[in-house]
Amino acid sequence: MAKRNRKPSLASEGDNFDISNQKMNPQRRITGNVLTILSMVFAAAIVAPLLWVLFSVFERGVDALVFPDIFTKLPPPPGLAEGGFGHAIVGTLMVLGVAISIAVPVGVLAAIYLAEFGRGTRLAYFVKFSANVLSGIPAIMCGLFAYSIVVRRFGSFSAFSGGVALAVLMLPYIIRATEEALLLVPNEMRLAARGIGATQFQTITQIVLPAALTSIVTGVVLATARAAGEAAPLLFTAFNNTYWSTSVWEPTATMPVLIYFFSIMPYQASQSLAWAASLVLLAMVMTFSILARLLTRKKKF
Repeated sequence: MAKRNRKPSLASEGDNFDISNQKMNPQRRITGNVLTILSMVFAAAIVAPLLWVLFSVFERGVDALVFPDIFTKLPPPPGLAEGGFGHAIVGTLMVLGVAISIAVPVGVLAAIYLAEFGRGTRLAYFVKFSANVLSGIPAIMCGLFAYSIVVRRFGSFSAFSGGVALAVLMLPYIIRATEEALLLVPNEMRLAARGIGATQFQTITQIVLPAALTSIVTGVVLATARAAGEAAPLLFTAFNNTYWSTSVWEPTATMPVLIYFFSIMPYQASQSLAWAASLVLLAMVMTFSILARLLTRKKKF
């Protein structure tokens, strides 16, 4: 009687599979180690320039920061060492305040339309396309835009026109971050709110926006950090001022513009002040970035 061909049992198949895996493990291990080393090398290549910039700015700017009055005094005349840039800090905060007050409402409302009302419509596609294009244009174009519609209309440079320029620069980042945050909110929450009788306005304002608030704030903080270091748009709008200015309708000094003007002066004292201002501005931007990272860790969706 001929013996029937038996199929290999599951146990034998598993043994063969384990043996083949054991034979492949050394090769996979080598490949994994090589890829890990390459990832570490490229990560170090990205971090190294940042560390070099931080060290260079800190080394050259920390000496001038030992004097506390540098944050309260006006800049010195060319060639003199005593002075500060307190007016530029105030001007920077003024310009950023105007930019945030313009960009946040417009950006959030546009994102609400894209995520809640205009999905699939031509207008929504046009808004998304415009935001993507706006995020890629040079920052100086935002300054020229604000110059043409604000500075030429009122006949003077001002902190308000600088805020308009930075608001245009911040707008696409706020729109994209807010839209993504709203789309991450589960649709079941909207359906549950509508099921208990809530209107669409109540659903958006009391359910959807609070759920996405952390992500929205993160986008606003990152957009603010992006705009805080721009000097080109402010050269055409806020320009500069060597005195204290607390009005948004007057020319005002800002940290990026002050750094630009002081860095091109042929005096060592002015260049030292520019390095100190660079360190303060860098600390402000890093504070915004760290705050955004902390808010990102608290995301719910």
